Amino acid sequence: MTYMVTMRSAFRFLKMNFVSGQRSVSHSSLTGKVAIVTASTDGIGLATAQALGKRGAHVVVSSRRQANVDKAVALLQSQSIKVTGTTCNVGSGEDREKLVRMTLDQCGGIDILVSNAAVNPFFGNIMDSTEDVWDKILSVNVKSSFLMTKLVVPHMEKRGGGNVIFVSSVGAYQPMQALGPYCVSKTALLGLTRALAPELAQSNIRVNCVAPGVIKTRFSSALWKNEDVVEELKKQLSIKRYPPLMKLVMEFHVLTAFVLFSVLDLENLRKSEV
Repeated sequence: MTYMVTMRSAFRFLKMNFVSGQRSVSHSSLTGKVAIVTASTDGIGLATAQALGKRGAHVVVSSRRQANVDKAVALLQSQSIKVTGTTCNVGSGEDREKLVRMTLDQCGGIDILVSNAAVNPFFGNIMDSTEDVWDKILSVNVKSSFLMTKLVVPHMEKRGGGNVIFVSSVGAYQPMQALGPYCVSKTALLGLTRALAPELAQSNIRVNCVAPGVIKTRFSSALWKNEDVVEELKKQLSIKRYPPLMKLVMEFHVLTAFVLFSVLDLENLRKSEV
């Protein structure tokens, strides 16, 4: 049976645990869980790994560069978070298999996948985008998300269930000018979520998709550092229709709150989508 997560309940969780200053829910824990977070040595991925790790999960972080992995692992260890790290290019089938194999060898299983890796090699008129641009964006942003899911699901089933979370974007609902191909890939993740959720629910695996606004990262700095760009994006996205707690430019903790809401065993949250 599939249940839809209501935005009202999600925002209630957000308000209780982040706006009020409380940063934890005493009765909810991820102790004993293993979480893979792709592209997780900086920005959204690192913040997500921190949030899951602080709830007790053993997090597995990855990046294309070993130096970035080492830095992230050291930071998380300094925060008393159980962490394992490795290099991984999610666009590579060999690297995806290596990431899953290493997680199983060192952590004993997989409970959570946060598919965060994304690229955007193009900025401009969508009609000027090339086949190479589309191949790269769809390969990393969409295809790898599905193929990572396909790899981890059998291991989640062995543990009685799990959670898969795709990181989309507010641009999935209303494509932003000059970011057409990227936004199309994020819209595809909404469809992937809807396709997978009912099927994997039979294995007690929840599939959710979070679609944040512009998070203050290096990846998105060209957007949020320019007030004129921010105002133009608000017009394009009709940002007035979003709830009061939602802003176009968001801090990390807002996104990680929704990730936690998706993976914690909270009342009225089951196999679903956000």
